[in-house]
Amino acid sequence: MSQEPHKLDKKTGVAHFFAAAQYSWAGLRYMTGEVPFRHELSATITLLAILFWQSADPFHILLTFALCLITIAFEAVNSAIELIVDRVSPEYSKFAKNAKDVGSFAVCTLMIATGACFAFALYATV
Repeated sequence: MSQEPHKLDKKTGVAHFFAAAQYSWAGLRYMTGEVPFRHELSATITLLAILFWQSADPFHILLTFALCLITIAFEAVNSAIELIVDRVSPEYSKFAKNAKDVGSFAVCTLMIATGACFAFALYATV
């Protein structure tokens, strides 16, 4: 006989909000141990510092910051993909490699967009 998996009690209302906040905090704590996350966080701080130093237009600063946050969010999704793939397919498989590569590509395209926005913001200050 098979056992049914233990079902978690779903929280609702305000309890759901606080539970979600705890999960997000745990995710942030996990991500601080990931090297790419730390690199992207450092890059965000550096890019914003340069834009402030160059007195860039507030819109360009905000847009660059938003793209940096989206990049960090995609890095978190990419890390989640890698964790799941490693759990489900611990041995090498082409499918697992493709899943990880596509996640990496998503992060890469956002880095390019962020870099382009940053470069334009700098160009606009001259």
